[in-house]
Amino acid sequence: MAVELKVPSPGESISEVQIARWIKKDGDFVEKDEEIAEIDSDKATLMLVAEADGVLTIIAKEGETVAVGSVVASIDTNAAAPAKKEAPAKAEPAKESPKPAKAAKAAAPSADTYASGLPSVAAKKMMDEAGLSSKEVSASGKDGRITKGDVISAIANGTPKLSMPSTEVSRDQRREKMTMLRKKVAERLVSVKRNTAMLTTFNEIDMSAVMNVRKQYKDVFKEKHGVGLGFMSFFTKAVTEALQAFPAVNAQIDGDEIVYHNYADVGIAVSAPKGLMVPVIRNAEGLSLAQIEATIAALAAKARDGKISVDDMTGGTFTITNGGVFGSMMSTPIINPPQSAILGMHNIVERAVVVNGKIEVRPIMYVALSYDHRIIDGRESVGFLVKVKQMIEDPIKLMTGGNDPMKVLLGV
Repeated sequence: MAVELKVPSPGESISEVQIARWIKKDGDFVEKDEEIAEIDSDKATLMLVAEADGVLTIIAKEGETVAVGSVVASIDTNAAAPAKKEAPAKAEPAKESPKPAKAAKAAAPSADTYASGLPSVAAKKMMDEAGLSSKEVSASGKDGRITKGDVISAIANGTPKLSMPSTEVSRDQRREKMTMLRKKVAERLVSVKRNTAMLTTFNEIDMSAVMNVRKQYKDVFKEKHGVGLGFMSFFTKAVTEALQAFPAVNAQIDGDEIVYHNYADVGIAVSAPKGLMVPVIRNAEGLSLAQIEATIAALAAKARDGKISVDDMTGGTFTITNGGVFGSMMSTPIINPPQSAILGMHNIVERAVVVNGKIEVRPIMYVALSYDHRIIDGRESVGFLVKVKQMIEDPIKLMTGGNDPMKVLLGV
């Protein structure tokens, strides 16, 4: 009996997907629930799994765009599973020998599987950046798959060999079809520039206080909550407080109406092998720093591993992007529609600043707020950044809703 494999729906608004990669080959024997293909949509990547045991017949080619619900492969369930290869028996050592023979240790051969030598999505990206081939990386993953850790080990062991610059020059070109996700990102970014009155305002933040808090409490925080204490949780918490003070920054235009949100669903932009993705932290205003860190770590891992879902990336009301991890000093981030504003974080650099009339060296971060001027005025955009600045420079205010701690204590 032949079992048809149809393209699952990534979401209600998606009608077409692209076959990104076949993990298994035509004619391979597959087992039920095995991952056999990666499928790209304009919002997320999902896996196609086998629905039964049998021999796979591939219908749609890699890179082909197909409709949701269409048949892309079939499985012949009447086919018998191939016999498993048995490892050869170990040779008995000679009982009588005047001198012990020196024998080289040989690794037991392992049976190849469909995943042998295939890298994960994150590992493939690292291999491309390091110029590594599958033969240069020892695989330790399930069924012989290459993991990100394998690539890191290969790089640490000096596998990429440095060579002298070649005197030969090349004018070769290569063409790659844009993924559906990349095309969608391009369309959205162009739409933002064309359909919004986007403006960017800047400020600078003294990171001394937050860095001191991290230095003092990072070990006990990690031991208590099982996650690291990063800057993103402080900024997310500061943003949620600032959004309450300036609700227009958390609003969006819908036709001739303005929709105000009484909650903060904060998107965190992350760079993934498939392109820029923005998973969303729901009701970030009600989460602790530890809960924010844990949520960010889980969502970022899913994005890097290609496991992010459409639901993880929809419904955000505000976005934070951190170009500082790549060394960016200053930038003008583009709004993530239909949102009306986005906060850009940048790298931290020691700079000479004036503090109480004296010149001191402080760790400074430039921040940028890009916003839609149709809904957000200059007073609100500047006030929003100042509010974030005040709470990052005085983290105790994060626990008091941005108010003076002494006034909260006194109830005045």
